[in-house]
Amino acid sequence: MHKHKISAALITFNEEENIARTLEKLVWCDEIVVIDSYSSDATLEICESFGAKVFQKKFNGYGEQKRYLVSKCTYDWVLSIDADEVLTNDLIDEIKLEFNQDTVPHKAYFLNRKHVYLGKVFEYGYLKNTPVLRLFNKNHAEFSNKKVHETVEYNGSKGRFKNFFYHYTATSVEQINLKKNRYASLVSEEYFKKNKRVNLLFLVFKYPFTFFKEYVIRGNMFNGYEGYVWSTYIAEYSVLKYLKLMERKKMKK
Repeated sequence: MHKHKISAALITFNEEENIARTLEKLVWCDEIVVIDSYSSDATLEICESFGAKVFQKKFNGYGEQKRYLVSKCTYDWVLSIDADEVLTNDLIDEIKLEFNQDTVPHKAYFLNRKHVYLGKVFEYGYLKNTPVLRLFNKNHAEFSNKKVHETVEYNGSKGRFKNFFYHYTATSVEQINLKKNRYASLVSEEYFKKNKRVNLLFLVFKYPFTFFKEYVIRGNMFNGYEGYVWSTYIAEYSVLKYLKLMERKKMKK
C-alpha cells in the first residue's frame, strides 16, 4: 500500500503483443489510464480486462497525445510508461516505499531504463541504465509538446530511484525500420515548421560520425550483434530525418 495515490498512464496503438506484460506490472497503481489511437487489434480489450480507463484520440504527435493523457488522470501523481516498457518488482517496491511516507520528498522522479533490443538486454554502454523522468506531480510538471522525443519538463528538485524498468524497443529488423521511418517523418515535420537548414556535405559526415559515436564511444560494440544493429539504426535515423526534411522543402517549391 502507499499513502499517495498514483495514476499509471500510457498511450497505445496496436499493442496487443506487448500491453498485457506492461499492465501486469501496473495493477498496484490506484488507476490505469490509457489513451488509444484507434487500434485495430485486441489492444482495447486487453486494457479493459485489467480495469484500465480507456479513451480514444486521433494521434497528432507524442507530446500532444501525452498531454491529453495526463489531463485524464484522476490523481496528482502520474507514472508515465510506454506500452513496450515493463517495471521490475524491485522498482515497484521502491516506489511504494517512497510513496508511503507522509510527505513525498520531490515533485518528480527519474526511473532507470534498461534497453532490450532484438531480445537482448544491453549490459554495456549508456543504454544499460538511462535515467528518464517518468513519475511526477502533474501540478508541477508537464510533457513538452514535441511530436516525437517528448520529455517531462520540471525545474525543481528531482529524485531518482535505484532500480530499473525494461524497455523492449524492437523485436525484429522489420519493426526497427518501421519505427525509424515513423520517427523520422515526425521529426522532419517539426524541422520543416522551424525552417531548419541542411546541406548534403553535413549528411555525408553525419552518418559515419553518428555510427562511430554509438558503436565505439557509447560502448555498444560490447553489446554484440544487437549493439551493431542499434548503432546502424541510430546512424540511419540521424540522416533519414534530414532527407525527409529536404524532400518536404522540394515539394514546397
